[in-house]
Amino acid sequence: MSLGPIMLDLAGTALDAVDRELLRHRAVGGVILFSRNYESPEQIAELTSSIHALREPRLLIGVDQEGGRVQRFREGFTRLPPAGRFGRLHARDPARACAACESVAWLMAAELRAAGVDFSFAPVLDLDRAISQVIGDRGFAARADTVRELAVAWMDGARHAGMASVGKHFPGHGGVAADSHAELPTDARAFAEIEREDLTPFRRLIGHGLEAVMPAHVVYPGIDRRPAGFSSIWLREILRDRLGFQGVVFSDDLNMAAAGAGGGYVERAQSAIQAGCDMLLICNNRPAAVVIVDAFGEHHDPVAHLRLLRMHGRGQLERVRLHEHPEWQRAIRYVAQLEEFETLALELDDPTDPEKAE
Repeated sequence: MSLGPIMLDLAGTALDAVDRELLRHRAVGGVILFSRNYESPEQIAELTSSIHALREPRLLIGVDQEGGRVQRFREGFTRLPPAGRFGRLHARDPARACAACESVAWLMAAELRAAGVDFSFAPVLDLDRAISQVIGDRGFAARADTVRELAVAWMDGARHAGMASVGKHFPGHGGVAADSHAELPTDARAFAEIEREDLTPFRRLIGHGLEAVMPAHVVYPGIDRRPAGFSSIWLREILRDRLGFQGVVFSDDLNMAAAGAGGGYVERAQSAIQAGCDMLLICNNRPAAVVIVDAFGEHHDPVAHLRLLRMHGRGQLERVRLHEHPEWQRAIRYVAQLEEFETLALELDDPTDPEKAE
């Protein structure tokens, strides 16, 4: 059985019979985990093991574990700094910032791999222009060259721990104030400006072997009237052909308000696939997920399947021995040192968690 094009979520901390039946459907290829699915490192390892045991090849398991405001697993995991903290350090000491970023990315990936998670949806490559509150310090910095350097370091650290990276949100969410979780943002800038600034980190990471990209639910009317995640111009002509990207394209959540521009749930899923997405996320809406899964029962894309296989995690340290690893100890020291650069409490609301918005 190949990996299908749908990645969906779970309601609880363990699989029930309905979950197992749905996850065995040929259209399903992965599971995205949220904070509601987490109780402890031991519980999450048991959950991921039960998911991986359902099928061969194993379903992919992803999570948003960026750090700062967006970290699904907290108690029992290291509290990771927001990306913006690396950017502030970079302004004073670029070499140290890159070393810290690489080390902390290794820590993030090693802890997740020890729990059986394949990858995190990170790093954020959006430029933090102090325009978008939903991005904010999730972005490394406002300067494209700074984001490029730090993102490469992050990617190297995660890769060293056996984890692929997902650059988001292509071609850049940092130029709009609207939150695509709640409305459809429009970025009216010309392509020349977006290419010169926002695409720079994506271009650099693609050249460095970036494994996956997630497009933004943002409209760039100077290029296409459709949001980037539903646009073959952005995904096929620019991302694939012009930038030479060969990895996986994950849609952003099709349940987000901005995704409504793609039509009904099946229509938006079909539009995203036709535009060039390899795997579609549908979260926090099980009825919609079931409808989409059923609609894609006969879908088969051998090229996408091969791309998706490369997202499986590689290697896995035992959690009980993780703290003995020299790189873990080095990363923890960096986390402590980076605290002085933090100006906001880590307990800010997660802007990407729909459960917190209810």
